[in-house]
Amino acid sequence: VMTYYNLIFRRGHERFAEDCASSGISGIIVPDLPPEESGELAAVCRKHDIDLIYLAAPTTAGARLSHITAHASGFIYLVARLGVTGARADIADSTKELIGRVRTATPKAVGFGISNGRQAGEIIRAGADGVIVGSAFVDIIAKGVDVEQKLEALARELKEGIRVGRR
Repeated sequence: VMTYYNLIFRRGHERFAEDCASSGISGIIVPDLPPEESGELAAVCRKHDIDLIYLAAPTTAGARLSHITAHASGFIYLVARLGVTGARADIADSTKELIGRVRTATPKAVGFGISNGRQAGEIIRAGADGVIVGSAFVDIIAKGVDVEQKLEALARELKEGIRVGRR
């Protein structure tokens, strides 16, 4: 689940985590909750076996990155670029540098702007463990034309890009 902290706060950490666990949710991303302020929620998530996924961007300072890698569970969400999600033509050098800066046993997954197999392969070759794609799938659904076929084609293209990237 990706949600803003206000929704968790209003529901209450314990109730939110209980609802997530009973629904089969294994991880949450809270983009507006700084890692340094997540201690209470992190403890409740651990109690319910839910991973609290932290984000790191190309601009993340060394001290904060160290905190994130020390407290991460599930995977670390590496933000490929600043700004909003959506398709981009290329993978920024700063993304590749970020992948190299993150040294951890916790898997690293890169998202924001990944929309095709070539990009997915490039991310994997740079050292990421996974690729996160959202907007490209949402765009296909929003257009409403040959949705099932196009979703399947994109998934296959991404899978192939990752396979090639692992060589």
